[in-house]
Amino acid sequence: MIALSTGSLYTYGAARVFDLAARAGYDGVEVLVDHRRDTRQPGYLRRLAADSGQPIVALHSPFVLDVPGWPDDQLGRLKQTVALAQELDVPLVVTHLPLRTYALESYWHGRRSRRFFLPMPLRRRGYYADFLRDQLEVFENDVGVTIAVENMPARRFLGRAIDGYWFNTPTDLERFPHLTLDTTHLATWGLDPLAVYRQLEHHVAHVHLSNYDGREHRSPVDGHLRLEGLLHHLAECAYRGAITVECHPDALEAGDEARCMAALQQAAAFCRAHAC
Repeated sequence: MIALSTGSLYTYGAARVFDLAARAGYDGVEVLVDHRRDTRQPGYLRRLAADSGQPIVALHSPFVLDVPGWPDDQLGRLKQTVALAQELDVPLVVTHLPLRTYALESYWHGRRSRRFFLPMPLRRRGYYADFLRDQLEVFENDVGVTIAVENMPARRFLGRAIDGYWFNTPTDLERFPHLTLDTTHLATWGLDPLAVYRQLEHHVAHVHLSNYDGREHRSPVDGHLRLEGLLHHLAECAYRGAITVECHPDALEAGDEARCMAALQQAAAFCRAHAC
């Protein structure tokens, strides 16, 4: 199944993304839950899926803090997303790894001048890391929703790669029952997505597909990663999860309707050519 993430076009409303996904030939939609109410109202999302013929294949738990009416902690937002998935009969929820650092930025005349990475305070980092490490599998079985933990990118500080997350190496990720493999995030570490998939194959339940050219979340057809090999392997090993195209809006030429549609169709065609 080839799906489109609403995060790929987060500058558009949810209804427009569902419509574009249908017209571009996708099989479904992954909804990135955020501060906008149309990404988290079950009746509205159910209607969008029915009207567009695009089933919701996954929900992505919010990674922004300002979600009105939702908890401001990572575990609370995950549980709220799982409750939404249960109401919508969505089988899978994507969640990020817990932060181990946070960025402190300074600005001069409106422009960022410096960025510092500081350790996350213990009271905010421990509970979610402990939950993922010790309680996730039991929680997942209790709620009947697959919770797929996503590998995260490197941050850069003075030209060096900084790991701002707990459990973010391929070996550490093996502790989780289900994973979302994000290809562009692997590329920020210089890792080959196919090699990592082979290591984590029995855990991967979901794939976020995009390319990398020094910038994250490029269209699958644009960048340094040879994603054809990964897609061929997914087809050969009878991978049953969704492959979600998750790009940045500028990589899909958002803002120009014709160019955006062409970019969406090109990305879907690339996936089908190599994974089907």
